[in-house]
Amino acid sequence: MPATGSPLEPEITIREERLEDIPAIRFVNEQAFGQPQEAEIVDSLRQSCDALLSLVALDEGQVVGHILFSPVTIPNGKDVVQGMGLGPLGVLPAFQRRGIGSKLVETGLRILGEHSIPFVVVLGHAEYYPRFGFERASLHGVLSQWQGVPDEAFMIVVNDAEALHNVKGVAYFRPEFDASVNNE
Repeated sequence: MPATGSPLEPEITIREERLEDIPAIRFVNEQAFGQPQEAEIVDSLRQSCDALLSLVALDEGQVVGHILFSPVTIPNGKDVVQGMGLGPLGVLPAFQRRGIGSKLVETGLRILGEHSIPFVVVLGHAEYYPRFGFERASLHGVLSQWQGVPDEAFMIVVNDAEALHNVKGVAYFRPEFDASVNNE
């Protein structure tokens, strides 16, 4: 669904990634993060996981932003509750601070909610993500798999409280993220 800017801003369109977007997505992530690590995670996930939600933001047909959601699991006794993890989220530096990242997050969360995904977690800026409904995951008894992550930086949006009823424990991202976190 297209998202529009103010009359002074160009129209930004949000849609799912297409095969021809892959080089531009890599470029966006490399530029947004100033390193190739996030782009490499995205490429690895694209090759190894079918259950991704990958969205791009377009300005006059150019990919200027990207967001990825990938599976996250919380073991709960004999069961495993599956949700999604947000990240990475990147916008080309020349297009930052125009609300493009917000449009990507809002669109992704809406789509995941429509698909009955019970929760979405993010490891990110505590000042940025609460505007989308994220709160400390520890308030729900959910912890990050990585040691040393500040409590306020690991957040969750709960879409289905019943699915997370009595679920407490560690949220596990896909293994493709481990190299990134362990190298920081």
